This record gives sequence, C-alpha cells and structure tokens, in this order.
Amino acid sequence: MMDQEPNDVLNSLKEQISELILLYQKSKQEKESLIHEKLELMEKLEILKREREELDHQYNTLKLAKTLAGNSEDSQEAKVKINRIVREIDKCIALLNR
Repeated sequence: MMDQEPNDVLNSLKEQISELILLYQKSKQEKESLIHEKLELMEKLEILKREREELDHQYNTLKLAKTLAGNSEDSQEAKVKINRIVREIDKCIALLNR
C-alpha cells in the first residue's frame, strides 16, 4: 500500500506536467496565430492609409477644379489660393537654393 501512494503521486504529477505542456503548446500556437493576424491587419491598415491619402488628394483636386469652374467670385478666390501656393513654393525653392 505504501508503494502505491508514491506511484499515484508520481502519475498525477506526470499527468499535470503533460497537461501543462499541452497548454503551453496551445498557447504558443495561439500566439503565433495572433502575431500573423496582427501583421495582416497592419498591412491592411497601411493600404487603407494610402487609399485615404489618395482620396484626400483627389478630393482637394476636385474641390479646386470645382472652384475654378464655378462663378467668377469663386474663380477669383481660386486664383488667390493658387497665387499663395505659388509664392509658398517660390519661398521653398529660395530656401533650398541657399
């Protein structure tokens, strides 16, 4: 009877260790899966950021075109904006040439 008790403890310990190993392996696989999913989501986020930037650019271009095609008051406002942008570009060029 005394010999059986240590064997029971040993067997129980072996079972617990096996269960822990299985849990560890499962956790490791889950972690790898989550890392993969994170990378995919980061790639999608970058794509969406680029798409948003492109849409912002298209929107601004369309807004400017609409302003230019609008009435003379809007055209005058667009010309003022364009002149301001050209002056800013000239300033940047002058700074770069220093």
